[in-house]
Amino acid sequence: MKAVILAAGEGIRLHPLTSTRPKHLIPVGGKPLLEHLLCSVKAAGVDEALVVIYYMADQIQQFLGVGTRFGMKLDCILQSGVRGTADAAGLAEDYAKEDFLLIYGDLLVTPEIIKQIIHSHKRENPAATMAVATLEHPEQYGIVKLDGPQVVDIIEKPSPAKAPTDLANAGIYALSPGIFKKIGKTRSSPRGEREITDSLRLLIQEKQSVLAVQVPSEEWLDVGRPWDLLEANKRALKQMEPMNNGQIEDGSHLIGLVNVAKRARVRSGAYIQGPVFIDEYSDVGPNCFIRPHTSIGKNVRIGNACEIKNSVVMDDTRIGHLSYVGDSIIGKNCNLGAGSIVANYRLDGKTVKMTVKDEIVDSERTKLGVFLGDGVKTGINTLFMPGLKVDQDSWIGPNLVVHRDVQSNAFLLLKQEVEKHER
Repeated sequence: MKAVILAAGEGIRLHPLTSTRPKHLIPVGGKPLLEHLLCSVKAAGVDEALVVIYYMADQIQQFLGVGTRFGMKLDCILQSGVRGTADAAGLAEDYAKEDFLLIYGDLLVTPEIIKQIIHSHKRENPAATMAVATLEHPEQYGIVKLDGPQVVDIIEKPSPAKAPTDLANAGIYALSPGIFKKIGKTRSSPRGEREITDSLRLLIQEKQSVLAVQVPSEEWLDVGRPWDLLEANKRALKQMEPMNNGQIEDGSHLIGLVNVAKRARVRSGAYIQGPVFIDEYSDVGPNCFIRPHTSIGKNVRIGNACEIKNSVVMDDTRIGHLSYVGDSIIGKNCNLGAGSIVANYRLDGKTVKMTVKDEIVDSERTKLGVFLGDGVKTGINTLFMPGLKVDQDSWIGPNLVVHRDVQSNAFLLLKQEVEKHER
């Protein structure tokens, strides 16, 4: 069975991180999201895939190559715009002459889930098989209504009061080639896109068999909002193997699941509590505290007496001494001045809200820091309040408290008035 992976979307809800990269290439647990997915697809026994791309397509093509590094045969096809999942899947008509796997490219899933879908489809031989997951807020997804294992309806993002079940469309399908005729008949949705769920509904209306397979939500994650990246990073780190190939100085303490890559350096006095990943050429310490669920990219410098907790720090970033970063994503080539502090907890202890796609959204997390785009710089003693976004290439001056989102290429300085008095 071949796979078709949909990786054309921009990921607007993940700005500012997607201002400079497609969401599928955001690193978690030391690898881009798309690589984690390909590894799961490969481990499920599928070694050929067509990747549908559009937004920053060149980056994905360059990353994938022909698939040799993944032990797969990979091809890419360019979608002409953001036209929906049905339009994207339809591009595979010449590629998929037999039953095939269709999967959204921004998922973090285990190989077992993919195997479960494939095996069920081969055993029952329906027109389509789709994964569904029980979620706390399924109304944010397509809601699937069942009669036994048969799908009888798919309702896109209903209000909570009108959601017939708590089963959400999990974005993994096994499909017969007959789906392409239904894709050809699929009309655009109100938002102007052709959706694969509408194609499936055409199958259902013709009384063709569409089966649902319920998958465990702890083995499936849709990475759509900024804080989902922290959960994805946490899950990915738990799956890695401990390996210390770098330079570990005497006086360092590595506790639990810690992976230090070749040519990385951990200086004396560092206390690293896994799961933690430190990539090549990075330099940590001395006297740092790296707390669980932290990923440090390539060529990163973490200065003296810093504390990093539950965060992703991307390549070529510098975090100056005496700084604290918690529950945050720090983009590539950032430079945080000495004493930069991320506040990740509200004084009143309530959950942290963020602006996502121009709407204020409750993260439902009591601990949430900042999301910095690439190239952000801060002066000494900069303080970030919880749940903020700073877009790419912005500069934040010293001693400034950042209490709202910052747009790209901004330059913020604290205006100080000095009064001079005679003694």
